[in-house]
Amino acid sequence: MATIYIDDKAVEATPGDSLLSVCLKNGIYVPHLCYLEELKETPASCRLCFVEVEGEPAPVTACTTMVREDLRVRTDTPEVRRLQRAALRLLLSVHRVDCGRCPANKHCDLQRIAALLGTGLKPKNLALLLREPQVVRVHPLFDYYPNRCVLCGRCVRLCRERHAMPLLTFADRGFSTTVTFYGQGNSEEIPCADCRACVKACPVAALWPRDSDAPVPGGEEEPSPNTAGSDPAEAGP
Repeated sequence: MATIYIDDKAVEATPGDSLLSVCLKNGIYVPHLCYLEELKETPASCRLCFVEVEGEPAPVTACTTMVREDLRVRTDTPEVRRLQRAALRLLLSVHRVDCGRCPANKHCDLQRIAALLGTGLKPKNLALLLREPQVVRVHPLFDYYPNRCVLCGRCVRLCRERHAMPLLTFADRGFSTTVTFYGQGNSEEIPCADCRACVKACPVAALWPRDSDAPVPGGEEEPSPNTAGSDPAEAGP
């Protein structure tokens, strides 16, 4: 075991483990979206889990930083928070916020991150770049809501690890990137009904089963992105 110091707190950790996993296991929350403990890959794609490490010239991603003896880390510096707020703002520029009608409400990673960073989910002067269509029903069992998706990749990577023939992948590039389904169109020919790992792993209910009794996230008729209302996200989660 190695002794590391996180925000001046001594923590025992296994060398080679990711710093992010150690933080989370010890009750130190570091914002993140793409990291999932059960996944082997660490893509560092969400750019939220920045921390400052003694000896490094700039903040680094905690999910790609491996534990070593006498590692000294700070998770709550002004520069770390500045980078995290910038990453969150970028995500929100392609995210339709409609918390009141979303089944992830009160259990949403975006809400938790915004609360930690002290910012609302509807920043002022933020242009929205939303995708069409609002709901994609290509998958025989699940609906996909592109304007809720944060492209964390959890669903794609879980599907790839669990099944010899993955059924989810990314399509297009840049701001047009979405998650798409490919494979058989018959629900009886795919393992999704018994698996549903992708739905459970989604931090924002962008994937939702059609047979669920929970409210559909947003429905087919969603409000204009410029419409203000009583959404709890107006003043932060």
